[in-house]
This record gives sequence, C-alpha cells and structure tokens, in this order.
Amino acid sequence: MSTLEIRDLQVSVKLPEGELKPILNGVDLTVKAGETHAIMGPNGSGKSTLAYSIAGHPKYEITGGSVTLDGVDVLELSVDERARAGLFLAMQYPVEVPGVSVANFLRTAKTAIDGEAPKLRTWAGELRTAMEKLEMDPAFAQRNVNEGFSGGEKKRHEIMQLELLKPKVAILDETDSGLDIDALRIVSEGVNRVRATGETGFLLITHYTRILRYIKPDFVHVFVGGRIVEEGGPELGEQLEAQGYDKYKVRA
Repeated sequence: MSTLEIRDLQVSVKLPEGELKPILNGVDLTVKAGETHAIMGPNGSGKSTLAYSIAGHPKYEITGGSVTLDGVDVLELSVDERARAGLFLAMQYPVEVPGVSVANFLRTAKTAIDGEAPKLRTWAGELRTAMEKLEMDPAFAQRNVNEGFSGGEKKRHEIMQLELLKPKVAILDETDSGLDIDALRIVSEGVNRVRATGETGFLLITHYTRILRYIKPDFVHVFVGGRIVEEGGPELGEQLEAQGYDKYKVRA
C-alpha cells in the first residue's frame, strides 16, 4: 500500500525581477493507495502549484517541508525519476509532442517505468482495449502526441496513460476543465476503473463539484491562501457548491 506524505510544504515562484513570491504556506496531506482526495479552492489559491511542485516543475522553488513516497524523498528526485517511482500528473493543459506518436510515447513510458519493454503483441492488445474503453479512434495511436487533438481528446489521452501506466499516486489537475458532458462521463469512468483496483491514490484538483458526481472522493480539502484550511467528506464539496469560498478567504 503506497503512501504519499506531504509535510509543511512551502513553495515560492521566482518573479522576473528575481524575487521569490511565496505560493504554498505549509501544506500537510497524506494520500494512501485506494484513497481519493479532492482539493477544491478559488482561482489563485495554489492548487496547481501543489500539483506541479510534487511533479518537479522547475518554475517552483521548494523553500521548506518534505514530500515522500513510500519513505523516499521525492524532492531529491529528478522529474523522470519521480515518474518512474510511481507519480503521475494529468495536466490541465496537456502539451503537444510533435514527431512522437501516441503508440511510441506510451510504450516508451511503460518501458521506463517497468524497466523492460512490454511484449509487442500483448501491448498492442492493451493499447487497443484502453482506446476502446475511452471511445478513442484507433487511428489516434499513430498520431503525434496531442497534436491537433481537441480538449476532450487530450484529456482522454491523459486517462489512457493513467490506465496503462498504473501509477502509485495520480494527481489530476483540473481534468474536468473544458470537457463536455459526454467527455466528462467517459474520462470519469476511466478514472474509476483505476480507482477500483485499490492500487492507486488520487489527488483530484478541481474548482467545481460536477466531476465529484462521477468520481466520489473519500476526502475533500478546501485550499485557500496556499494551504488547506478545512477538511471533510464528500458533503463538504456540496457545501462549497452552495456557499462558495468567501468564509474561507476571510479566515485565510
């Protein structure tokens, strides 16, 4: 049972003039395999900073605290080492990778994580099945990664990676952003298939409760001013939908 532990995490971003601007102000959070944690908060509260700091984005400077995965110091690892250790980030705005096909990208990633290349015949079947479940045209396997993809197609591709790579901890940064009703359902079903294995812990970052109607969280955390200011169960998400974040902003 894998565990991601975040303790007193403090993160700043370097401004053009060279000064450091604090973004995260002491985040404490534990995510275990089989658990789904929803992070909800207003724009500019630091939710995405949390996601990218864990993943190792060079834009963000860790100024205090710790992040460990199964006791290993994540902050001492490079970005690719974090991925191989079992961390997965589904980005809000997935990037295009010209010249690299989806099939080659996924097989290369799988090889890097497992330490050996999957057998071609077996892998081809797994890839085809994953695409069918996400209602993706098989032709996408030969297209360049995210190049010319719609917003919904990019998000489906992110979830296909999730299903095939089977990470220990998956961070989904506003995966519901830009999805229509059908795409949201399909993407959520993909996430729920991985959740059902009980082998992956989820950190689900979102503004709205609509995705929480499809992906039921075990815990909801209110994120304001670069830290968690309130914690509860799924009912807290409904409360936020009805009342907003104002009272938490005042407290922060």
